[in-house]
Amino acid sequence: MRVAVIGAGSWGTAVSWLLSGKGIDVSVWAREPEIAEGINSTHRNPLYLTDVVLADRVSASPDIEEALRGAEAVVVVTPSHGVRGTAESMKPHLGARVPVIDLAKGVEGGTLMRMTQVIEDVVGGRERLAALSGPNHAEEVSKGIPSATVVAAYEDDVARMFQELFMAPSFRVYTNPDVIGVELGGASKNVIAVAAGMSDGLGYGDNTKATLMTRGLAEMSRLGRHLGANPLTYMGLAGMGDLIATCTSRHSRNRALGQWVAEGGTVDGYGEKTHMVAEGALSAISVHELAHSIGIEVPITHQVHSVLYEGVNPASAGDLLMGRSARDELHGMDLAED
Repeated sequence: MRVAVIGAGSWGTAVSWLLSGKGIDVSVWAREPEIAEGINSTHRNPLYLTDVVLADRVSASPDIEEALRGAEAVVVVTPSHGVRGTAESMKPHLGARVPVIDLAKGVEGGTLMRMTQVIEDVVGGRERLAALSGPNHAEEVSKGIPSATVVAAYEDDVARMFQELFMAPSFRVYTNPDVIGVELGGASKNVIAVAAGMSDGLGYGDNTKATLMTRGLAEMSRLGRHLGANPLTYMGLAGMGDLIATCTSRHSRNRALGQWVAEGGTVDGYGEKTHMVAEGALSAISVHELAHSIGIEVPITHQVHSVLYEGVNPASAGDLLMGRSARDELHGMDLAED
């Protein structure tokens, strides 16, 4: 089988390592020619996960047409803000029936579309689309450290195909028909992770972080439910599992961004320092707008947005959260509500 991996960052490198280790031929599209050259000549990505050795079955090209040629499945692993442009580049070279799975986690600014909706909007074929999400730090997946994930698709046979494609001894794959919940969970948990990082940067403790994570999960579930997601999805790998990993891990860009900002840094400064995209910075805008558009309370997301883009002091944002009026813990989560 031949699979095209569209994107050559850390996650694209880890996925290429995983799939090629199963005997699958992988063709990587790398925006940067030096990455493609490095993969082809040294079997390593010269910029991301540089210690990972890729199998001979992995080839790379800066030409997306070449990367897609002969692909029987496509894995999109670009940052969320680049998914539309990437899909537009893919469209002329993508077979009408080739299944596509998205690994980017975000909600598109302006349109407020989930990533599979963005891809469908460009290339069509909703029935062939899927999303993968879970507690999957690329640094660990690429070392064969036991991990698990969820594949959500609009059609069961597509979900099963991608489940089989990704399943490996160190990478367990579950399926879930709730595409909305899996995608929104992946996007919204990044914002909560930024809040958790701010808590670290302010020197707060375990109680604070546990509170942020738990109440963050509540607002994630509340938003998802009102947009058609199954609330139980948020108890699984794409919800709670991903939230735990992203809020606590040393690998988490979003947690690190929050800490960086709480210690006096800026969003732009973090990008310049790390040359990485922290998806939570973008999702703080789009998820906040999405919740506002349907009248759903997301107080943690609101405060993260206010700190990142409105100049609010992180400690003051924390005080505002603590000073909110008393509520029932399950407020807004009554499944009997319309």
